[in-house]
Amino acid sequence: MTAVKMYTTAVCPYCVRAKQILKSKGVEQIEEIRIDTDPAQRDHMMQITGRRTVPQIFIGQTHVGGCDDLMALDAKGGLLPLLQAA
Repeated sequence: MTAVKMYTTAVCPYCVRAKQILKSKGVEQIEEIRIDTDPAQRDHMMQITGRRTVPQIFIGQTHVGGCDDLMALDAKGGLLPLLQAA
Protein backbone atom coordinates (compact mmCIF):
# COMPACT_ATOMS: atom_id res chain seq x y z
CA MET A 1 0.00 0.00 0.00
CA THR A 2 1.26 3.47 -0.86
CA ALA A 3 2.48 5.71 1.97
CA VAL A 4 -0.03 8.26 3.27
CA LYS A 5 0.96 11.57 4.84
CA MET A 6 -1.54 13.99 6.35
CA TYR A 7 -1.08 17.50 7.72
CA THR A 8 -3.41 17.79 10.72
CA THR A 9 -4.25 19.62 13.93
CA ALA A 10 -5.33 18.20 17.30
CA VAL A 11 -8.99 19.26 17.06
CA CYS A 12 -10.14 18.80 13.49
CA PRO A 13 -13.28 16.82 12.65
CA TYR A 14 -12.32 16.72 8.96
CA CYS A 15 -8.97 15.15 9.88
CA VAL A 16 -10.76 12.50 11.94
CA ARG A 17 -13.16 11.76 9.08
CA ALA A 18 -10.34 11.54 6.53
CA LYS A 19 -8.47 9.08 8.78
CA GLN A 20 -11.64 6.97 9.12
CA ILE A 21 -12.05 6.83 5.33
CA LEU A 22 -8.42 5.89 4.76
CA LYS A 23 -8.50 3.19 7.46
CA SER A 24 -11.70 1.75 5.95
CA LYS A 25 -9.75 1.35 2.71
CA GLY A 26 -7.03 -0.65 4.43
CA VAL A 27 -4.53 2.06 5.30
CA GLU A 28 -2.82 0.90 8.48
CA GLN A 29 -0.36 3.75 8.97
CA ILE A 30 -0.76 7.47 8.36
CA GLU A 31 2.17 9.80 8.86
CA GLU A 32 0.58 12.73 10.67
CA ILE A 33 2.29 16.10 10.65
CA ARG A 34 0.80 18.35 13.33
CA ILE A 35 0.86 21.93 12.09
CA ASP A 36 -0.70 23.30 15.30
CA THR A 37 2.42 22.35 17.26
CA ASP A 38 4.97 23.14 14.54
CA PRO A 39 4.57 26.51 12.76
CA ALA A 40 7.40 25.66 10.34
CA GLN A 41 5.42 22.65 9.14
CA ARG A 42 2.35 24.87 8.64
CA ASP A 43 4.44 27.19 6.46
CA HIS A 44 5.83 24.22 4.53
CA MET A 45 2.32 22.79 4.01
CA MET A 46 1.05 26.12 2.67
CA GLN A 47 4.06 26.40 0.39
CA ILE A 48 3.67 22.96 -1.19
CA THR A 49 -0.14 22.89 -1.38
CA GLY A 50 -1.17 26.53 -1.73
CA ARG A 51 -3.77 25.85 0.98
CA ARG A 52 -4.03 26.79 4.64
CA THR A 53 -6.71 24.36 5.84
CA VAL A 54 -6.31 20.86 7.25
CA PRO A 55 -6.27 18.07 6.51
CA GLN A 56 -3.96 18.14 3.54
CA ILE A 57 -3.50 14.59 2.37
CA PHE A 58 -0.72 13.09 0.29
CA ILE A 59 -0.86 9.55 -1.06
CA GLY A 60 2.63 8.77 -2.25
CA GLN A 61 3.72 11.86 -4.18
CA THR A 62 0.13 12.82 -5.09
CA HIS A 63 -1.51 15.73 -3.27
CA VAL A 64 -5.11 14.60 -2.86
CA GLY A 65 -6.25 17.75 -1.03
CA GLY A 66 -8.60 17.92 1.94
CA CYS A 67 -11.31 15.66 3.31
CA ASP A 68 -13.89 16.71 0.69
CA ASP A 69 -11.34 16.02 -2.06
CA LEU A 70 -10.64 12.59 -0.54
CA MET A 71 -14.36 11.76 -0.44
CA ALA A 72 -14.81 12.91 -4.04
CA LEU A 73 -11.85 10.81 -5.17
CA ASP A 74 -13.33 7.79 -3.39
CA ALA A 75 -16.80 8.41 -4.88
CA LYS A 76 -15.42 8.34 -8.42
CA GLY A 77 -13.44 5.17 -7.74
CA GLY A 78 -9.99 6.74 -7.73
CA LEU A 79 -8.94 6.26 -4.11
CA LEU A 80 -8.23 2.52 -4.01
CA PRO A 81 -6.13 2.49 -7.21
CA LEU A 82 -4.08 5.39 -5.85
CA LEU A 83 -3.58 3.60 -2.53
CA GLN A 84 -2.62 0.35 -4.25
CA ALA A 85 -0.14 1.93 -6.68
CA ALA A 86 3.34 1.04 -5.58
